[in-house]
Amino acid sequence: MEKLNHPAILVVDMLNDFVTGALGCDRAREIVPATVQLLDAAREKGVPVIFCNDCHLPGIDRELQIWGDHAIKGTPGAEVIPELNVSSKDYVVPKRRYSGFFQTDLDILLKELGVKTVIITGLHTHMCCRHTSADAYCLGYDVVVAKEATNSFTEEDYQGGLAYLKTCYGADAYSNEELIAAF
Repeated sequence: MEKLNHPAILVVDMLNDFVTGALGCDRAREIVPATVQLLDAAREKGVPVIFCNDCHLPGIDRELQIWGDHAIKGTPGAEVIPELNVSSKDYVVPKRRYSGFFQTDLDILLKELGVKTVIITGLHTHMCCRHTSADAYCLGYDVVVAKEATNSFTEEDYQGGLAYLKTCYGADAYSNEELIAAF
């Protein structure tokens, strides 16, 4: 793997409700150590870390009709899991839809930071990671996936999500070791 072209890490929905709460699952908890490792290395190398977090308005947001109440603005469920140690140098972008870009300021932030490549981490490869990757690709960013720091509800969803990202956006999945060496 070559050096990454002006990378940033997008951490998608690593929130209490997705890891241990309303939509929590064992597969989400499994990626926490690898995510911590990757974020620590990125911060050390000056790679921006951006949290793209569900932050829903109660009784209004469409996703709640499908998934029930989760990541409601102002509740502990909408907070990043404590293990990821959000730093004062990190960025937090709240979102009300699957994509971290849809009607948020993520694109402006990335452009102001000079980012060319987004590294997708978090949950779920077949849903929020997929939609965030789609918008990143359409906006001209290179997309790569941290394979040890992403997951989905099932192995089938995870693998299907990775395959879709590769097929549609050319998004290769790399290990933490490969990504850290390419910072």
